[in-house]
Amino acid sequence: MLHVLTNNILPVFSILALGFICGRISLISRTEATTLNRIAFLILQPVLIFPLISSADLSSFHFDAVAIYGLSQVIVFLITFFICISLLKLELVESWLLAMCTIFVNGLLYIWPISSLIYGADMNYPITALVIWDASIMFAFFIISTDFLNNKNSKLKPILFRLLKNPVLIAIVLGAVANIIGFTTPEPLRLAMKFSGAAAAPLTLLALGVVLSFHSLIPSKSITIIVLIKLLLLPLVVWSFLKIGTRPDIWNDLSVLNAAGPAGAMAFALAMLHNVKTDKIALVIIWTSVLSLFSLAWLA
Repeated sequence: MLHVLTNNILPVFSILALGFICGRISLISRTEATTLNRIAFLILQPVLIFPLISSADLSSFHFDAVAIYGLSQVIVFLITFFICISLLKLELVESWLLAMCTIFVNGLLYIWPISSLIYGADMNYPITALVIWDASIMFAFFIISTDFLNNKNSKLKPILFRLLKNPVLIAIVLGAVANIIGFTTPEPLRLAMKFSGAAAAPLTLLALGVVLSFHSLIPSKSITIIVLIKLLLLPLVVWSFLKIGTRPDIWNDLSVLNAAGPAGAMAFALAMLHNVKTDKIALVIIWTSVLSLFSLAWLA
């Protein structure tokens, strides 16, 4: 456990911590971090997502495990959203993104590189499958739904036009089409995407750390509830449902590992893009990132 924590998890987490320190000592401003986040979100993440989806060997996936994981996400999301709206009395879009925090794990930028270090790229396909599920289905759903919820009084045409221009959605669609038709990415383009896509995770985590440094670290009652749901309820539901059916143990183990990961930075990025309050979302990400260090090391 200690070896996994120090050799595999902390090196990835250190980029987030470095950003937090840079923000606290005013080395990087919030405005600069917001710009970095926008670059990583709209430029670097698409070139990371496209090859991941287009080159995935779908025949090696156990889709029953992915379906169970998705069902668990739906259940936990609905529970969290109900709590945020009915019990905590939070605003609609903020509640939506807080509920997203409990089910959308920082898989692509955090769990995937960690599990690759631990298990190797050849054995990391369960995480790859879950990352593709989150990146292509769940993330696309939240990009579209958040835009509609935050602009519910706007006309439909401008919203649809804005979504059609979203680079992340374009990368998801193109990646899926390329996989279906068996398109092979030309080697120079593949290398260019690999080179630039490698910067997506560290740049996003660095920018996130900077922005988080401007928030108070003291958790409120609502933050504590959301953090507990993320770190305890989602892994528990996933673990329980995976008792249904049979599949290689690595699919069960890595599915639970992924569910135990910290809240994804994507909810925070969407909140910033749509000018939604980020104080609670930021704290959920901070505390799940810190507390998940130990649970991830134990599960790994």
